[in-house]
Amino acid sequence: MKYSIITVNYNNKDGLRKTIESVIHQTCRDFEYIVIDGGSTDGSVDVIKEYEKDIDYWVSEPDNGIYHAMNKGIAHAHGEYLNFMNSGDCFYDNERLQAILEHHYQCDMIIGSDYWYNPNTGKDFSTILPPRLDMFTFYKGSLPHQSTFFKHTLFSDYMYDETLKVVSDWKFYIQKIIAEGCSVNYFHDVICRKDLNDGIGYTQAERSKIEHDEFIAQFMLTGINKHYETLTKLDNSTFYKFMDICDSPKSLRYLTLAIKIIYRLLHKKEK
Repeated sequence: MKYSIITVNYNNKDGLRKTIESVIHQTCRDFEYIVIDGGSTDGSVDVIKEYEKDIDYWVSEPDNGIYHAMNKGIAHAHGEYLNFMNSGDCFYDNERLQAILEHHYQCDMIIGSDYWYNPNTGKDFSTILPPRLDMFTFYKGSLPHQSTFFKHTLFSDYMYDETLKVVSDWKFYIQKIIAEGCSVNYFHDVICRKDLNDGIGYTQAERSKIEHDEFIAQFMLTGINKHYETLTKLDNSTFYKFMDICDSPKSLRYLTLAIKIIYRLLHKKEK
């Protein structure tokens, strides 16, 4: 079996229905579908039962948070690659799985973009994937989790850290890509259509920052951490362009010259 699609849900029956419909209508059929519900009381279980014939495994019982639920899903998965399409989020269209399958990826992680749309403002955007993956990338942010397919074997010795409530997926990327050097291929298109009203990292921003800073302090030396802090002042789009320029010797020479000129002008003005 090629894919295991895992959906975690808690009291989000409308989002759950939307996600289930997105999964079961994929034209590619080489997957199993797993739904882990945290003991919802809003009618989510009735939604699951409505689609029960299309779900390979489901359970509804109290858990210790989203990462505990995701780990439960992993324990029941059999696919070569795992994807976490949680309630409220959807595949971009019904051909997404087939499009990914046709690339014949052999890497540890397949990563695409998220698509965001705000019906209230009519504005939309897709996430920008970084030109390279290093600690700078993860110091500033993370990767689109719902748009990632993880090789199942990555979880054989390291699961999601359940002591973290918001950023354990971010920590997992760092462990596997930075610490272990796992291979990554980009799927240069959108995989997940995100629910703008959802996302634990957005609804718990303060806790996210606390967990982020605590892990960074453990993972990185203090001096390096202070050095990285400077780059947090750049938005992602600017930062990724900066990375591209630094990778080109000719462009880097122009950038260096520009920085020197700006520096001199600013300090001259201060005097």
